[in-house]
Amino acid sequence: MKLDTESFSALIKLMAFMALTGMATLVLALTLSNGGLASRDEYKAVFTDVTGVAKGDDVRIAGVSVGAISGVEIVQKDKALVTFKVDKDTQLTRNTTATLRFRNLVGQRYMALAQGPDGGTAVLKPGSTIPLERTQDALDLNVLLNGFKPVFEALTPEDTNKFAFEIVQTLQGEAGNVQSLLGRVSSLTNTLAGRDELIGDVITNLSEVLDMLGDRDAELKNTITTFRQFVGGLKQDRQAILNSLDSISELTEETASLLVDGRPLIRDDVKQLRRLTKNLSEDDTLDQLEESAQIMPIKMGKIGHFVESGSIFNQYLCNFTPKLGNDVPEPLKTLINNALQIETGGVRCDTVPGDQP
Repeated sequence: MKLDTESFSALIKLMAFMALTGMATLVLALTLSNGGLASRDEYKAVFTDVTGVAKGDDVRIAGVSVGAISGVEIVQKDKALVTFKVDKDTQLTRNTTATLRFRNLVGQRYMALAQGPDGGTAVLKPGSTIPLERTQDALDLNVLLNGFKPVFEALTPEDTNKFAFEIVQTLQGEAGNVQSLLGRVSSLTNTLAGRDELIGDVITNLSEVLDMLGDRDAELKNTITTFRQFVGGLKQDRQAILNSLDSISELTEETASLLVDGRPLIRDDVKQLRRLTKNLSEDDTLDQLEESAQIMPIKMGKIGHFVESGSIFNQYLCNFTPKLGNDVPEPLKTLINNALQIETGGVRCDTVPGDQP
């Protein structure tokens, strides 16, 4: 069968398309399976927990993919042996460490290879096994995220995803910060452990206080009941108390007004009393008072002897008018006159001297 030019051209295009599609499919398959065209060397590593590790997971150095995990098997009943391959141009040393890390929140993991702290340069031969003391299992992210469950419940789905992604980033690339955080937590724990005796004493004293309150349960109950009744009574008498406060306020205002009005008079009285005291304290006045005090007993004795035998001598006070000097102020005069008011007068005072009674 002879093909024309148009059909032959279409056949060439179809074959070229199929070839390109096949190559693209092969490259995609190799990429998804972490495979490659370059030859690789096989190594092994021993772990105690390889949960979530699957064939085809990445093997990375400094975040760059250099190989893939080719198998996982159980050895010695309690350990896991992970077989992995790395590119031939990637040389591993005898102090290489292997760490399982999370690649995403779905649970996929990858193996991270790093140079050990001792700085050894001896080459690790292909087929060798990295011992258990140079491997580190992956953190159980499920337990960690379950601890954050109350936080996640309070966040929106977008914030939860962002927060979880940052946790994974921290666990992957911020190991130093996590180690520092754990170091500080350890320091805090040690400090609390050092205060164990003090905390124990506080708890003991608190227990004694609670026991004492428990023994006084009846008294405490009665006190609370009485206080509640007292508060209830205050509530019932609230209006009366408020009215009393209003009355007290009015009384205070009246008292203040009284003091304001009476203050000038009181000030004048005090001023005049000061003048009276000054006059009474003069030497002449004191001499007269002293002389009167000395003569008064003698006069009273004579009057007593005079009236011993009967009602021979009667005295009636018909008029009593105190006389004060002109230098005494009128308010003080009025005060003294009111104080010295004596009842005088009577029938006998109306009789003219010399007349018969």
